[in-house]
Amino acid sequence: MKRWLLLLALLPSMALAQAMVTRDGVTLTQAQETEAEQIGGKLRCLVCQGESLEASDAKLAKQLRGIIRQQVVAGIPPRQIQAYLVHRYGIFILLKPPFSPLTWLLYAMPAIALLAGGVAVWAVRRGGAPPPPLTDGEQARLRDLL
Repeated sequence: MKRWLLLLALLPSMALAQAMVTRDGVTLTQAQETEAEQIGGKLRCLVCQGESLEASDAKLAKQLRGIIRQQVVAGIPPRQIQAYLVHRYGIFILLKPPFSPLTWLLYAMPAIALLAGGVAVWAVRRGGAPPPPLTDGEQARLRDLL
């Protein structure tokens, strides 16, 4: 009888244990894990640079995911977590950096490249006057050299 009572007393804690997730050395609820994944999905892996923190297998990405999860468990809002990482690693950590004086060149670069390409094509097509033909003396010297 005591065993059944003990089992009944442990059932709620067993159900709670099923709802907990352990990832990157941190145990959190499913809702906290989802929030951490959303934060990590907006941040760039500093090693891979083309992947989000959540998609990367790099050691640094794993450490940053652990930091994010610890802060989520501590109850820190997502904006503060993101601001902390931007302060620590710079605006480059954001996959989609905001338009600001620091990033205007990043957003303007496609237009600048298109303009530079157009100018280069125009300059090549425009060309210049063809060189004057060789004189008789220059043609004779060329024949001697060949």
